[in-house]
Amino acid sequence: MDAKSSDLSQLHAMVPPSDRLMNAGWRGERGDPSLGDMFATVRTAAKGSLWRKLLAFLGPGYLVAVGYMDPGNWATSLAGGSKFGYVLLSVALLSNLMAIVLQSLCTRLGVATGRDLAQACRDSTPRWVSVPLWLSAEIAITATDLAEVIGTAIGLSLLFGLPLSIGVCVTALDVFLILALQAFGFRWIEAFVVALLGIIALCFAIQIAMAEPDWAEVVKGFVPSGQLIANPEMLYLALGILGATVMPHNLYLHSGLVQTRGYGDSPEDKREAITLSTIDSTIALCLALTINASILILAAATFHRTGQRDVAELDQAHSFLAPLLGSTLAPTLFAIALLCCGLNSTITATLSGQIVMEGFLHWRIAPWLRRLITRMIAIVPAVVVTIWAGEKATGQLLILSQVVLSLQLPFAIVPLVLLTASRAKMGQFVAPRWLTAIASLIAVVIIALNAKLVWDLAIG
Repeated sequence: MDAKSSDLSQLHAMVPPSDRLMNAGWRGERGDPSLGDMFATVRTAAKGSLWRKLLAFLGPGYLVAVGYMDPGNWATSLAGGSKFGYVLLSVALLSNLMAIVLQSLCTRLGVATGRDLAQACRDSTPRWVSVPLWLSAEIAITATDLAEVIGTAIGLSLLFGLPLSIGVCVTALDVFLILALQAFGFRWIEAFVVALLGIIALCFAIQIAMAEPDWAEVVKGFVPSGQLIANPEMLYLALGILGATVMPHNLYLHSGLVQTRGYGDSPEDKREAITLSTIDSTIALCLALTINASILILAAATFHRTGQRDVAELDQAHSFLAPLLGSTLAPTLFAIALLCCGLNSTITATLSGQIVMEGFLHWRIAPWLRRLITRMIAIVPAVVVTIWAGEKATGQLLILSQVVLSLQLPFAIVPLVLLTASRAKMGQFVAPRWLTAIASLIAVVIIALNAKLVWDLAIG
């Protein structure tokens, strides 16, 4: 047994038997904790004010919120804003509300049971179900990573002039960034992510100020429109935004990240941890909505207003911003924000990939090796498309990756809702009926929209 395995065994031994096998609802013990090298490494405050306690729990929600701002989301928001103006802001808002509900369930599952979503699915389902669920999760992570590869490469190209095919290959080196951050501790990873989020927010704040959008139309855009269902093209982009926002891998990620906090084992401690972690994710997702909506507002206020209704390529948007806003600063800020988004997303994709693989397969490999495997899977199609179809095809590939994510959502949402609604598995922490009802409605809406999208694509 190597040193790491020994450490994980010690961590497992420290977990009370009542937590390992919470009750008869589970078929087996939890096993090694999620993200074992980071499990319970962040100290929490047992006493003090609510703010002091909350500070210890702030962090995981911001890693989850990165899903709002990955490069794939940029492509769908740019396409939606340029073609339909502010109309799709209502989809961004609806997606945000859905995310808040679903991430609260992830928090509840992770804290109450000591299992992440992948571990819970493996324990609760037969192999013929758990294997497809695992494959679905891996497809979602690959689609996410594909968007990150292309977005980061475009950011490098815009800032430093690197050819896109070379930039795609360079993105494989980000594994060393993640390894360096992990060596300092999980709080350093969170601090890095929050710092990049701050840079992104500042970049967009300046660009929005330059664009001077019609704020009355912005407010109207947050009101849902019947066009979303009647217009197949609008629905396609709406599902892309939905897939880029409520991302499947985030559900697995959050249920594991909450366990990095060293909260107590008593019911009172767990209940408080659920509350504080939910506050953390809600604040982070509301902040992310602001940035996510800013991408669409910027596209509507610049491209749609000037009659450029088919802007979906990131490099195309970059080149158009300077003449439209009358400043060379705007495209530079756009490129910096894009690069920060790509770097941020690589961290969350790595962690979620680790959680999914360990939870479903009980297969533990070095994080750097896992990262390289998923990176290579994403790099190959990105390089092929870039060389074969040219750089202009990358925007459509980004949008397609987000629709793939949306199609994978039911395979993560349905198990999450069923697990958290089970009193046998959750005990006293079972989700209230009203919360389960809302989450179930979200699942039904997403599945129905996906079905209509597939039908529209099938009939042309």
